[in-house]
Order: sequence, then C-alpha cells, then structure tokens
Amino acid sequence: MDGRGRLAKPLSSFARARRGTADVLIGWQRLLRRWLKPVIELDPPRGIGIAASALLLIASAGYGVVCADLGPTIAGELRDLRDATANSLGFRIKSVALEGQRHVTIDEVLGALGITPRSSLLFLDAADARVRLMSNPWISEAKVLKLYPNQLHIEIVERKAFALWQRDRKISVIAADGKVLEDYIDGQFAALPLVVGAGADTGAFNFLALIEKYPALRPQIYASSLVAERRWNLKLKNGIEIKLPEFDAGRALDTLMELDRVKKLLSRDIETIDLRLPDRVVVRLSDEAAEAKEDAAREREKELDKKLKRKGGAA
Repeated sequence: MDGRGRLAKPLSSFARARRGTADVLIGWQRLLRRWLKPVIELDPPRGIGIAASALLLIASAGYGVVCADLGPTIAGELRDLRDATANSLGFRIKSVALEGQRHVTIDEVLGALGITPRSSLLFLDAADARVRLMSNPWISEAKVLKLYPNQLHIEIVERKAFALWQRDRKISVIAADGKVLEDYIDGQFAALPLVVGAGADTGAFNFLALIEKYPALRPQIYASSLVAERRWNLKLKNGIEIKLPEFDAGRALDTLMELDRVKKLLSRDIETIDLRLPDRVVVRLSDEAAEAKEDAAREREKELDKKLKRKGGAA
C-alpha cells in the first residue's frame, strides 16, 4: 500500500500478464519460423516481401485465435489464407503425377491428401502425405516429391490381391499377408482361391503354397476351410469334402493323390474322404451311392437265394 489504496496488487497482476503475453509471442515466433522455413530454403521469387507481410498478418490473426480459443473453424480459415498467399506467388498445385497405381485412383489419392484447387505446394507436408497414402490398404509403399513451383509427383507400390476370404457370410479380397484390401463385390477377382473361417486370412499363404505342389488337385478345389484355426478341409467342385490332419497335411495329400491315381477316388460318387488318421483312409459314400450299394447288396442276396433254392429242388 502506498497511501492511495490498491496499487501493489494491480502491478503484480500486470507483470504476470506481460510475462504471459511474452510467452505466447515467443511461441508464435517459433510457429512463424516453422511456417517460413520452406520460403527461406527457396530462391526467393519476386514479391517475397509481400508474402512475408501477409504471413505476419496470418501470425497475428493466429495469435488472436489462440487468445480467443475459437477452435478448428478459424484454424481452417487460417490455412486457406496461408495457401492463398503462397498461391498468389505461383505455388498453387497445378499438376499431380501418379505412378504405380492399378486399383487406386487419382481421386482417391487427392482425397486422402486433402488436395483441392486451392492447395499450395509450398505448405504441403510430404512426410504427412506419405503417411496418409499408406493408410489406404492397397498401398504398401509411397513416395511424395514436391517439384517447385507447382507440381506434385507421387509414386506408389500396391499390394497384390492374393485370395478371397470368407467369414461371417462376408467375402473380402486379401493380400498375401492377410490384409483386407476391399470387399468382394464383382467378379473381378473370381479366379482367386477362396479360403473360409477365422484365421484363414493369415494362414492362407502357407497352406495355398502347399496346395500348389499338387497341380492335379488345385483346379478341382472350390474352397479351403480352416477348422477351429487348427486344420484344413478342402471342398471340391464336385461336392467331395476332404478332411486333412492338423499336422503333416502334405503326407495326407500324397496319400490322396496316390489313391486317385490307382483307384480314381476323386471321380467316385462319394461324400467325404477323411485323412486325419495316419494309418487309414475313411471314405463315406454319398446318400445316393450308399443307397445304390445297399440295393446292389440286396440284389446279390436275392440271386444267391435263387441259386440255393434251385440246388435244393434239384436235390
């Protein structure tokens, strides 16, 4: 107190306010230097002084936003103003070259990067653009090159469609590592092998590599199903189901192909071939085949009875 009343407290508050303001200004000076870094690294074009003045205005406006806490809407307007300033100096993105695409379209790329007719090359973050591109499941690798003053060059490496994966009545196109690329909608990927069940997406690569060793069997397969994430069943196009063991499936397939070579097993009217036991093969006939077999057995019994009766009468 100095005899006039409340003076010491206001001075203290004013000093703290000045220190707070100074901290905010230092923060915005750092932000301004980061924004201006691309400009500093370039050979300055004509009119760079105007751009610097405009950017200073942007920084001032940004300071007001921080103080007022006006949120993302104003921040977006600041970005537009920043880009408009750079575009006035010739840095508007005028062309985008895309290489390596087969399934990804240029519109998908532009959408992922947020590029519009108002976007500026000067303030495009190439590292962030690469991360955004690789969020697309088709893209395994990406490279983004800024070619000043107004061209963007993008190179991508796409994953290859490897198989169709069905789970919960939904079919997806997957890559060799099991990554889902897209939902299966049309017949574009109809020739890909079909795998079914939980875990079949990540297990398909090794199992289908095993199937490739049996070229006579592969074209006959309609689907490969992973059972309890442990072992595989094969469903053939003619309806036969082949049950493979959890371990040493290659041995079981060797046995199967040998039986087919000798006895034409896969061409018979059967329902199931069970290869899970190491010392035997269990074959289940189809209902029609089983009924036909029973009819044939009954006919043989009738013939045998007739022969016995004829012999008895002759005696």
